[in-house]
Amino acid sequence: MSNTFGNLFRLTSFGESHGPGVGGVVDGMPAGIEVDTDFIQAELNRRRPGQSRLTTPRKEDDRVEILSGVFEGRTTGCPIGFLVRNANQHSNDYDNIRDLYRPSHADFTYTRKYGLRDHRGGGRSSARETIARCVGGALAKLALRQLGIQITAYTSQVGSIALPHDYRHYDLTLTESNDVRCPDTEKAVEMAALISEVKAAGDTIGGVITCVVQGCPVGLGEPAFGKLHAALGGAMLSINAVKGFEYGLGFAGACQRGSEQNDEFYNDNGRISTRTNRSGGIQGGISNGQDIYFRVAFKPVATLLMEQKTVTTDGTETRLTARGRHDACVLPRAVPVVEAMAAMTVLDYYLLNRTTLL
Repeated sequence: MSNTFGNLFRLTSFGESHGPGVGGVVDGMPAGIEVDTDFIQAELNRRRPGQSRLTTPRKEDDRVEILSGVFEGRTTGCPIGFLVRNANQHSNDYDNIRDLYRPSHADFTYTRKYGLRDHRGGGRSSARETIARCVGGALAKLALRQLGIQITAYTSQVGSIALPHDYRHYDLTLTESNDVRCPDTEKAVEMAALISEVKAAGDTIGGVITCVVQGCPVGLGEPAFGKLHAALGGAMLSINAVKGFEYGLGFAGACQRGSEQNDEFYNDNGRISTRTNRSGGIQGGISNGQDIYFRVAFKPVATLLMEQKTVTTDGTETRLTARGRHDACVLPRAVPVVEAMAAMTVLDYYLLNRTTLL
């Protein structure tokens, strides 16, 4: 079950970074949804390596092959199998780490848990596994599109360079206009310069991605242990390099009083609404019809192209200088992954809510 995500809408992923390919099976996809293969491929293209000077130079087309579950352009309700083949592995780049542990990687924990590990690019722990998430998320987006639910994520912070306002102050259609995927084009230039500077030094940098779910109906979420924000948090924390999740005002609200944070209700021409949305669209673990917004913190990529101290598998102290092709900042390529996990979570909870109402 650790390789399966979701309750009714479920994604099971498989594959490793340097194996033949990465793929998955989506089960629970509603029947009759029109499958836009160009859209699915476009979502993968947003995640793929080598797309700009800011990302890893590994060249992969990441062409998706739909193997089942689609007939005459529509979903059948049966499992949707898909595969993306690996084509540009440089496995020899990892020969020098076969018998040692890279700092802050999964090498040590995988070896202790399973007794062995695939040292080539991290194997199953590689972020290349997120290919399957992007395909599953693209399918979920196609279903959510029919419900009027839209999900948009963007880079809101790289290092100490952060957007000063929340999502309502920006034109989110500008997110894809630059390599950083930031809707503030001036801040995007600063962020790109910082990433380039860090990359030239052989170092890495972290940051924050903000995500907004618009058009979500009231009622998604299952108390007490199936709260919507808990599901979103679990989905985000399952992404490689994610270290934190907050929704609504998040940690900033911890220093406020209740009178400063409560969202007052009012009658909006016959529709009950709230004057503010400090709760982030979720109250009592259930969506309230307002925009759902949250922030996801990513640590700096653990692979540094500079010397670090470590130990070999037998405990001998040594030094490591990594080789290969790596991202100096994961944020630009992680934006579609955040959207994908949000889309699968929201669709899954929409389907759960329908069963609750039956």
